[in-house]
Amino acid sequence: MFGGLLFFPYFCKQIAKTDERMMYIANPIYDVVFKYLMADERIARTILSALLNMDITHIEVRPHEYPNSQRDALSIFRIDFAATVRENDGNTHLVLIELQKTWLETETLRFRQYLGVQYQNPKNMDKDGYGLPMIAVYLLGHRVGTIEEPVLYVHQEARNRDGQVVTKGMPDPFVSSLTHDSVIVQIPLLRGQVNTRLDRVLSIFDQTQKSDDDHHTLLIDDNLYAEDTDMQAVLHRLVMAAANADMRQDMNVEDEYFSIIEKRDTEILMRDHKIAEQNVKIGKQEAQLEQQTAQLEQQTAQLEQQTAQLEQQTAQLRASIHALHTKGLSAEEIANILMMGTDEVLSLLD
Repeated sequence: MFGGLLFFPYFCKQIAKTDERMMYIANPIYDVVFKYLMADERIARTILSALLNMDITHIEVRPHEYPNSQRDALSIFRIDFAATVRENDGNTHLVLIELQKTWLETETLRFRQYLGVQYQNPKNMDKDGYGLPMIAVYLLGHRVGTIEEPVLYVHQEARNRDGQVVTKGMPDPFVSSLTHDSVIVQIPLLRGQVNTRLDRVLSIFDQTQKSDDDHHTLLIDDNLYAEDTDMQAVLHRLVMAAANADMRQDMNVEDEYFSIIEKRDTEILMRDHKIAEQNVKIGKQEAQLEQQTAQLEQQTAQLEQQTAQLEQQTAQLRASIHALHTKGLSAEEIANILMMGTDEVLSLLD
């Protein structure tokens, strides 16, 4: 796959009148580049050690049940690692690292489903029957809400009922089996700062450094990594990827794929927006109809009440007329007394 290097010696150029040595590297936001990058054991250790702030002495890729080649509407590229971590006291232990990368905003259910596979896999249990400690790493090509931090560390923490952190007996394998730490990287918030080891590692994902004429590549200053041999290895591998014709073609395929997905998602969003607008209109119409129905019911109730009052008044008037007629008064006399028409009096006497 890595034959056919383009004629571009070391894929670097010297910027005139400056000391910068600018280097073109393949953009690891692309799945094909990221997979190629993380396939190198040393580079995987370099990147994950910096991300997790751990001394990883050995790392290997583990198989998983969701092949990245079977993409769907919202693509997630996923790699599972088993890492040997050395603590400050020299002891080592095994941890599982689930690394997930996505370009697009993705529903959290999909992330949770992938994590669930890890929890259910009996191979991820130790000899005592406890689940191996797991760390979830998310490289997101989008922002999370209004959070401004480019890197978030979410650690498990045990507290008692008074809210105090429990330290005695911790960490405990049972508790660790049921919870996990997470690292969330918001790639859009990476802004070119290269001050720490983590900054240097994450700078290769900084999309503000995209080449103006080719978004498949990033243009970075090689001098910023001159004293870091591990990062030099990372850059060298990305240079190889940038110069590979087959890999560039795979990046074009990803562009086409995501273009189709984004177009479809845009159409879905527009459709959902129209449906939402229609639902709002329908809701308003239903509310108006309910209001009109309530008013009609109120008017009907008032009419029934008025009708009942009128019937009651008529019955009282009829009783009065009959009482006067019983006393021998004629219809004309009753009409004069009650200030009514004679015909009306006669109708009530029937």
